[in-house]
Amino acid sequence: MEIKEIISEVRTHTLKKHQGRSESAELTLSSNSIKVLEKRYLMKDKEGKVIERAEDMFRRVASAIASADSLYGKTTGEMERTEEEFYRMITSFDFLPNSPTLMNAGRELGQLSACFVLPVEDSMDSIFEALKNTALIHKSGGGTGFSFSKLRPKGDIVGTTKGVSSGPISFMTVFDSATEAIKQGGTRRGANMGILKVDHPDILEFITCKEENNRLNNFNISVALTAEFMHALEEDGEYDLINPHTGVTTGRLKAREVFDKIVNHAWKNGEPGIIFLDRINRNNPTPHLGEIESTNPCGEQPLLPYESCNLGSINLSKMTAKLNGGAHVDWEKLRNIVSSAVHFLDNVIDINKYPIEKFAEMTRGNRKIGLGVMGWADMLIQLGIPYNSEEAVVLAEEVMSFITKEGRNASFQLAEERGEFPNFKGSIYEGGPKLRNATITTIAPTGTLSIIANCSGGIEPLFALSFVRNVLDNTKLIEVNDHFANTSKKLGFYSETLMESIAIKGSIHGIQEVPSEIQRVFVTAHDITPEWHVRHQAAFQKYTDNAVSKTVNFPHNATPKDVEKVYVLAYKWGCKGVTIYRDGSREEQVLSTGKTKSTSQQSTVSSQTHKIIPKKRPELTSGATRFMKTGCGNLYVTINEDENGQPFEVFNHMGKAGGCAASQSEAIGRLVSLAFRSNIEPEEIVKQLKGISCHQPAWCDGGTIRSCSDAIAKAIEKYNTGERGNGSAYKSVAEIMLIGACPECGGAVEHESGCAVCHNCGFTKCG
Repeated sequence: MEIKEIISEVRTHTLKKHQGRSESAELTLSSNSIKVLEKRYLMKDKEGKVIERAEDMFRRVASAIASADSLYGKTTGEMERTEEEFYRMITSFDFLPNSPTLMNAGRELGQLSACFVLPVEDSMDSIFEALKNTALIHKSGGGTGFSFSKLRPKGDIVGTTKGVSSGPISFMTVFDSATEAIKQGGTRRGANMGILKVDHPDILEFITCKEENNRLNNFNISVALTAEFMHALEEDGEYDLINPHTGVTTGRLKAREVFDKIVNHAWKNGEPGIIFLDRINRNNPTPHLGEIESTNPCGEQPLLPYESCNLGSINLSKMTAKLNGGAHVDWEKLRNIVSSAVHFLDNVIDINKYPIEKFAEMTRGNRKIGLGVMGWADMLIQLGIPYNSEEAVVLAEEVMSFITKEGRNASFQLAEERGEFPNFKGSIYEGGPKLRNATITTIAPTGTLSIIANCSGGIEPLFALSFVRNVLDNTKLIEVNDHFANTSKKLGFYSETLMESIAIKGSIHGIQEVPSEIQRVFVTAHDITPEWHVRHQAAFQKYTDNAVSKTVNFPHNATPKDVEKVYVLAYKWGCKGVTIYRDGSREEQVLSTGKTKSTSQQSTVSSQTHKIIPKKRPELTSGATRFMKTGCGNLYVTINEDENGQPFEVFNHMGKAGGCAASQSEAIGRLVSLAFRSNIEPEEIVKQLKGISCHQPAWCDGGTIRSCSDAIAKAIEKYNTGERGNGSAYKSVAEIMLIGACPECGGAVEHESGCAVCHNCGFTKCG
């Protein structure tokens, strides 16, 4: 039997198992799905105790959404049949709506939309009205997007007071602080998108506004690039900066210099992203109502001011079937799910309890929905198609064009029964077939949804085939992708040792025990060049009404030129925006922007005639010891401080006495202590030691410990970022997110779909 057939056979066995689950009396979920549902979705009593089963939640949602049919004359029997249709669709995980719908449908809050866009006009009244509305939206579980492009630039004269404007970035910090204070009831954190047009006079300050890791951590930021700017960039020319308050040109900038600054800062820490604003507005379905200024927090949903959108995702891993010994796309099933999903999402608009009446009016006027996908990488594996292949890109276009076409057919049928969206007259569709919804398709992040459905996220490649999860008492649990585990067992090369080594390596590429065809099909994000990421994004964007949320992943050693190439390709291939993340870049950012020590604590620059004399050790020092697990054994790293609270010395003790590893760790400790007493910055010491590899790596605190020196570096790094071991230091969620650790469980955070997601507990930075 060929490998492709084996993958198909394994897939069919898995599908039958899942189908059996959905038909059983009780829904069977993975342990991780249960954990996420209990923590974030299921109803709780006043003491925080879960009082709802997953089946109850899905029934609550299906019943609430089906009840909207009563507005259109449906009988009780018809609504009951619709409820069953919806219930089967979501309990089989063929489709799931966005998180607020799962959380709130059929409950008192009743706010079901994921994303909102608020206008920010150039007046105090408008700014603080937007701030108040932001608080209400975040409290209800939604995310918010803003364009600050209409605010007058920093230093501009304010006519009413003759004072001086502080500029858009200063007001962004106010929104950021308000978001930090709300917390969204512990289920979804506030998330914001901040956008500034590239021709705003404060654009250079905006590009660098997240350079320091303690600023604007509740914001994703994107620069809105105009057609004029892109033309100037292509011609290596200049473009105008325009004061939005007066409309007057205030200066000119070289497009290349601005673009390079955007690229370099994105390379450093992933921000800012970019959106192509004119391209977005060319696809604005209701231009008679105004221009689109902003998007939701992850960039995939462009919206007019006071519009909201409800999103949902079809699980493509469930849309394949076996035929003639091989797998193929089950187009008939996909057609039926698209039709039901459009019906579901249209109903959401009617029963939604909007936090602000203006959103109710605008949303019901345009009735935008955003039907997207998840499980794309799983579908490709089931079909035996590598993610990084022409065949995959062609299929991406075929699948998404089919979904959009069938989505429009379903919207047309609803318009026949219920009427077209109220703002249809004057829209780009006027004169053609009537539609119920101004937009139908969007590809959104599916961080927690894909955990619940046990599938790959959005249109992203697999992040890993095998990984190590730390459970109680530092016990290691190897978790392996279902498709890979079943295929490797079928072919006879599965072993716990191999899976652990794959988890450490992060890829099966080049592992001799794994057949070459399996290596070709089971690729991960680390195996795929950035160009393939963009090609997939562009393929799906070609047939998506709104936009596509996708992270283009880069290896750590990527250069700014590599990032520039992706930005140019994204524009050339028709994307509406792009977000990138270079592996480890945010961790590096923390190291490079620590607070500057006082002059008395800094080293002086030595010349040929001056030597640094280390400070002498006092009789008494105090500190804390951190346990680090290494491949050579347990390592205990003690960091002591001087009288000024600065790191003074390091002692390293191996759990097993004697040996080469113990002597080397002691030597490293002595040299680090010497560096500390010579006023060398801890960040510089970490840079020299971190990442050094030996033949026996280990897994600790959700990350790889490559060697004893790497462990010592990471212990110093934790000390330097506030984890002093005495419980007195506090790290904010945003700070922890920047170093790649989940703030709730300590697991590794993955950057995908324009957001950061922990697949261990379901935490997402973007709500």
